[in-house]
Amino acid sequence: MSEYVEHRNGGYYVLGTRVSLDSVVYAFLRGESSDGIVESFPALSLEQVFGALAFYLAHRESIDCYLQEGKAEFARLRDEARRKHPQLYAKLDAARERTPTPS
Repeated sequence: MSEYVEHRNGGYYVLGTRVSLDSVVYAFLRGESSDGIVESFPALSLEQVFGALAFYLAHRESIDCYLQEGKAEFARLRDEARRKHPQLYAKLDAARERTPTPS
C-alpha cells in the first residue's frame, strides 16, 4: 500500500508535495468534493487526495488535535503581531471597515 502523508518540518504534508495535510483536511471539512480539492491543488492527483483523506480519517483524533494546536499558535502569533504593530493593524481594521462586503 502506498503512503500518502509524511511528517516533516513539524507538519504533515501530502507525500512528495508542498501541499499541507491541513489544506486538504480543511477543504474536506468545508464540504469540498475530492474533485474540487484537486482543482484547488493542481499539484495533487485524485489518488493523493483520497490517500490524504484516508490518513486523516484513520488518525482523526490526533490530526484534529494537531489542527487545534495550529489554530492556537496562529491566534497567539496574530495577537503578538497586533501588540507589536498597533498602528499597522489600526490601518488594516479601518480599511476593512471601509470595504463593502459582498452580498
